[in-house]
Amino acid sequence: MSAEQIAAMHQHMETFHQALAESGELVDAQGLSEPVHARRVQVREGAPVVTDGPYPETQEVLAGYTIVECASFDRATEIAAGLVDPNAPGGYVDVRPVLEGIEDLAG
Repeated sequence: MSAEQIAAMHQHMETFHQALAESGELVDAQGLSEPVHARRVQVREGAPVVTDGPYPETQEVLAGYTIVECASFDRATEIAAGLVDPNAPGGYVDVRPVLEGIEDLAG
């Protein structure tokens, strides 16, 4: 992305998150650093193995997250649609409920 595209994305996210805060639906939102700053931790033969990024096999990059508390999964999906950049071909946002507790893992 160009510097202008990144600046436009940041402005959009700031405005979007401000509206969610004003509606009382925003819980948290954070951007994540670039994949070059990532570390992958695996366990091999009982010992941690740490590899510094970036990873050439990575096809997707998690740029950040937004957590909302809202009336329904449908409302969360509606909110997510506002996060998709219409100028980014193939852009998408995943919507997933946050688990409330260990009992949610079974279900």
